[in-house]
Amino acid sequence: MVRVKSFAKATLFMCLLLCCGSNLYAQMTALPLNYFLDQAQQNNPSLADYRNQVKSLKLDSAIIYAGTKPQVNANGIGNFAPSIKGYGFDQVITNGQALEGLLQVDYNLLNGNRTRNALERVKLSADSVNYASKFTRLDLQRIITERYLFAYASQQEVEFNKQLVKLLANEDTLLRKLTRSNIIKQSEYLTFLVSYQQQKLAFEQSILNFKSEFGALNYLSGIADTAIRVLDAPTIEIEKLVETPTFFIKKFEVDSLIGINQKSFIGLRYKPKLSIYANGGYSSSLIFQPYKNFGSSVGFTFSIPIYDGHQRKLEYNKIDLSLNTVARYKSFFVTQRAQQLNLIRQQLTSTQQLFPQIEKQLKFAKGLIEVDARLLHTGDVKIADFVIALNNYLAAQNLFVQTTLNRYKLINQLNYWGK
Repeated sequence: MVRVKSFAKATLFMCLLLCCGSNLYAQMTALPLNYFLDQAQQNNPSLADYRNQVKSLKLDSAIIYAGTKPQVNANGIGNFAPSIKGYGFDQVITNGQALEGLLQVDYNLLNGNRTRNALERVKLSADSVNYASKFTRLDLQRIITERYLFAYASQQEVEFNKQLVKLLANEDTLLRKLTRSNIIKQSEYLTFLVSYQQQKLAFEQSILNFKSEFGALNYLSGIADTAIRVLDAPTIEIEKLVETPTFFIKKFEVDSLIGINQKSFIGLRYKPKLSIYANGGYSSSLIFQPYKNFGSSVGFTFSIPIYDGHQRKLEYNKIDLSLNTVARYKSFFVTQRAQQLNLIRQQLTSTQQLFPQIEKQLKFAKGLIEVDARLLHTGDVKIADFVIALNNYLAAQNLFVQTTLNRYKLINQLNYWGK
């Protein structure tokens, strides 16, 4: 991390100067990883959806509370059934005509457990939505971080290629003079020129690659901007790992509680139901003294299930199967996660061990270039040897950047699975 950052800072100014003509960078300010993480969370529609779902569930709780209060309804009925020459509905049934206007109050008793079950169901739904929201954030962080690393590695490739182009441009000026003076053969100079042209093509290709990676980063972050910006060096550290998963296990815990809540809900369907009502108003057939038909009434309704053909038992069996499936998924995930963490740790350790060797190789390759460059000026080394040394340095530098990228990717995965 520190090695890549120091290399980036050392070559950043040269990078901007040489790429200005290609409009690679819109301005000098470097964008950090957190900028893209924040933009991704702000622009992601799923997170907005989850926030609205949580608000909707709060309204569901309020609706449940409102349902526990007495319910007041105003009912009106008007009916006229004429009898013409003895033809018509039976007057005993219809009374010929009727007019009713009542204000009725209903209140359910024995409903406390049902209310608590309904509120618990809403709470579990909210827990599930909150988990989905947190998981989306965590997944976004992993994906955006990985894409940022690819884009930053492309930027490093651009910067390194610019250094080589600048170095070869300086050498080209001198070698042309030496070739005119017959100190260096023209065939050797042409060998150098081929390598110089190839490096310039590699430089242009690295610019295109960086633009593509930066565009993909903007796309995943939901940023509608075509300007190319400088990326700041990532500073990804290993977070504290949790050996026993707490975050990922939350999903299985919520699923299990939902199943238990469903069993409770089924059981409540077989509990006695009792409600009372009271009404008052006007109800008349308009036949005899209709002006006296104002009154009121009270009553109750009561029901208790007796037999349902063993439906309750069958529904319980279905939920038990679902709970068993959740338990198996949980056990499988815990095992997989432990294996994943062990594998990432092993890869990270192996990657860390490569850095001393790569740095040593870089030091030797760079020293060889410096020596060959001095001898090249006096004609004491062949240009082919200088080109070989240059290619070796290029390979070592690319290996360093790729190894650093792999290290960051492994840390990113370790932090993800370590929740």
